Amino acid sequence: MNILIILLLIFLGIVLMLIEFTILPGITIAGIGGVLLFGYSIYLAFTSYGTLAGFITLAFVLIFSPLLIIALFKGKTGKKLTLGAIVSGVANEIDSTKIKIGDVGITVGRLAPMGKIKVNDIVVEAKSTGNFMDPGEEVRIIEIEKSLITVEPINLK
Repeated sequence: MNILIILLLIFLGIVLMLIEFTILPGITIAGIGGVLLFGYSIYLAFTSYGTLAGFITLAFVLIFSPLLIIALFKGKTGKKLTLGAIVSGVANEIDSTKIKIGDVGITVGRLAPMGKIKVNDIVVEAKSTGNFMDPGEEVRIIEIEKSLITVEPINLK
């Protein structure tokens, strides 16, 4: 009868670990419960059947249980559980043919220090050099890095 209890504890431990990895990621009750069930099954094997059975149970829990979980994720079922999409998009890169360093624009909203500016009839996100600027102020582009434009005010007051 104890062997059935040990097998049931190991099975429930594997189920709880699968729940931990798929539904409730992080350190949650399911993961802690799975580890406790594994530990108690090993304890029962040592106390009920001796050292040989205890070490066999320990080896199964430490070697074969992770292999079973890995095999699940590598199989068809695991492919459905994991994200397989490849992200190939880029984040709002500035078109260097339309906006260049030295171009003059006007602030659409307040730059504190980030905000919107209008340059060559294009509204883009920009960052000031540290000064807060009100809407309607003229600015000059001093730096462009992929999707970040740095501007300075033309008329320093």
